[in-house]
Amino acid sequence: MEYLQLAIFTNRLLLEPISLKYKQDLFQEFTLEITTYLYAAPPREIGDTEFFINQSLLEMQRGENLIFVILKKDSQEFLGCSGIYKINSKYPQTGIWLKKSAFGQGYGTETIKSLKEWANANLDYEYLRYPVDQENIASRRIAEKLGGQIFGKYKHTNLSSKVLNIVEYRIRK
Repeated sequence: MEYLQLAIFTNRLLLEPISLKYKQDLFQEFTLEITTYLYAAPPREIGDTEFFINQSLLEMQRGENLIFVILKKDSQEFLGCSGIYKINSKYPQTGIWLKKSAFGQGYGTETIKSLKEWANANLDYEYLRYPVDQENIASRRIAEKLGGQIFGKYKHTNLSSKVLNIVEYRIRK
């Protein structure tokens, strides 16, 4: 499958492969506040964002990961980024981040649900791993709405040197 051409549509959203076209949005919206509960750190300069995009495109070309930008279907407004990682494993991982103005509108659940539906139809897997900081209640609700069950807990130091208390959900196929 040619992942760089893949688009996923939902009622309100379009998930399209990450590209340099969105580098300014990604750079601007991936802030210190947004990364509070994430492994990644905010980019210091636009070149960091370009490097991330180019790495993501290589990983998609190799058929390892799927990384999408999330857009409003009607206006093409940039909302965030999501993906499925290690797509050839029995236990791929999914994750998401949304810009602050997109919080609380159900976009996260709609995105992860659509990725799970795509994975169900296209991947041979047992469950999706969905690690999230235990304090990130909104993100935990996404996993729980999709039937995710807590499988493990562990500490993880992110790239901003903050220790995260991870709760890992398994969302079964």
